[in-house]
Amino acid sequence: SNFQSAVVFPNKISTEQQSLMLVKRLLAVAVSCITYLRGIFPESAYGTRYMDDVCVKILREDKNCPGSTQLVKWYVNYIYVQFLLFPLFTLKMQVYTHPEDPQTITECYHFKFKYTHNGPLLDFSSKNKRNDSTITCADTKKASILLIRKIYVLMQNLSPLPDDVCLTMKLFYYDDVTPSDYQPPGFKEGECEGMIFEGEPMYLNVGEVPTPFHMLKVKVTTEKQRMENVDKSILKHGETNVPLQVLRVDRDDPEE
Repeated sequence: SNFQSAVVFPNKISTEQQSLMLVKRLLAVAVSCITYLRGIFPESAYGTRYMDDVCVKILREDKNCPGSTQLVKWYVNYIYVQFLLFPLFTLKMQVYTHPEDPQTITECYHFKFKYTHNGPLLDFSSKNKRNDSTITCADTKKASILLIRKIYVLMQNLSPLPDDVCLTMKLFYYDDVTPSDYQPPGFKEGECEGMIFEGEPMYLNVGEVPTPFHMLKVKVTTEKQRMENVDKSILKHGETNVPLQVLRVDRDDPEE
């Protein structure tokens, strides 16, 4: 499957395979949009695609930009494999400023994949009870477009990153569904030393996309001062049932 292909919403998501195809394309779009809007790679490293009627920038292999080429190849060779083998995981894209100190990060993007109850979890509040089997492709499409729009709004409002930054990708998976001796291809085993955040971290729940089988949740941790220009009307503090156009601010690290 090509990294550059557009996100196509089927009329019905009736198999886990269709669901996986959609969430892995959505992850490619989200990673592309974030790196584009945060100025991590040059304009030449992106092509334009459409997701329904939303124009999105997608990373591509660019001979003048080894970083984007490396990221695209790595994604196609390893993340696609990860979805096939053990599709429940959290991918963290961490941005750091000192090449010799990747543990001290300045911004982080969390992409968490879970099953919905119906799939081989949906966090709806009790007064909003609905049966998972009623998640239609229209729901998934609406949530996908909303997620990308929210990423655009947030990224365009954040103050810029420092000029030269480095990216690292970390994969976290669940012990109960992944064999203990499993070593994901394309990753080296991580040491468990702590991560240090440069400055005061601010945790944001950007959004989530459910399919009948999977759920993708996107969260961002950024430096509080970068939030100065963010329109306060799009932020809500610690409330769970938020209107669709807002981002939720968590007081603490959002890892469940």
